[in-house]
Amino acid sequence: MKPIRIHKKVEKELNDLDVFTRSKIMELLAVVAKGGVLVMPVSKPMPSVEHGVHELRLKAEGRRYRVFYFVKYKDAILVFHSFQKKTQKTPDLEIETGRRRLGEML
Repeated sequence: MKPIRIHKKVEKELNDLDVFTRSKIMELLAVVAKGGVLVMPVSKPMPSVEHGVHELRLKAEGRRYRVFYFVKYKDAILVFHSFQKKTQKTPDLEIETGRRRLGEML
């Protein structure tokens, strides 16, 4: 099982979520850490951020949440960006923030 490393800003964002939503996100990330593969509609590849990045997709309490995670790092699963999705398309600002934070973690 790979450890899960979470960006400090994402830790704060996750702690601000309700217990159910936070638990569900961590449960799904644990599946990935154990070598499992999540597929649509729960997760999808995000090559627009970087090869090896996936977007965890969660709907809770009428809100849509997204969490970017990187699986190609040899020692850990890197969780580097999260946000509440409000539009159909992932905003360019969220993609850029994801790229920057992934770079910080690598």
